[in-house]
Amino acid sequence: VSSASARPDAKSRWSRTKYEGEMAVKEAFPWATIIRPTQMFGKEDRLLNWFAKCQQFLGFVPLVYNSGGRQALTQPVWVNDVAKTIAAVCDDPAKFEGRRIDCFGPADFTYPELAKFVNDITERNKPVLTIPAGSYAQIAKVAQYTRNPLITPDLVDQWTEDFVPSMSPEEYKKQPATANKILSMADVGIQAEPIEKVAFGFLHFYR
Repeated sequence: VSSASARPDAKSRWSRTKYEGEMAVKEAFPWATIIRPTQMFGKEDRLLNWFAKCQQFLGFVPLVYNSGGRQALTQPVWVNDVAKTIAAVCDDPAKFEGRRIDCFGPADFTYPELAKFVNDITERNKPVLTIPAGSYAQIAKVAQYTRNPLITPDLVDQWTEDFVPSMSPEEYKKQPATANKILSMADVGIQAEPIEKVAFGFLHFYR
């Protein structure tokens, strides 16, 4: 299991090591199936729960403000859908030998949009503050040493770049049917659950 953010030139060290891990696995096990999810959400996730915990403990949600004002996009996927994808591969491993499967949700969001979404569910209505990436990184250098830190410098780097699949759903379908074709969950017979359908089940705890 790798990540949709895995790239050799990613700002985030975490994302770069995911790419390096992919390369090492492919070298040792060319037949391995690589699963590449976007950010996952679910009962004990570190995505939607992060927004809720900021509302609960900080009284506001601190987000990164990129230079130029553009907010990065993320396209979260339900962890159960990723698990179903892995189970499908385990049920028929020969079918997916050497393939890559991208796992992603049906819609993309900016981080302020996700913060508002969590605000609506928890009914806390806490303010969302955007902090310049450089300043936020300096704060994170100190905050990373707290127990279970809410923010780290690498997370700041991760938030400055899009965390989305490499193609649109239409582009996945248009690929030629070759051994190098990148698959999506749809190719495995799994329809992505929308975040709006799932999140209330575990976020209402914060009300």
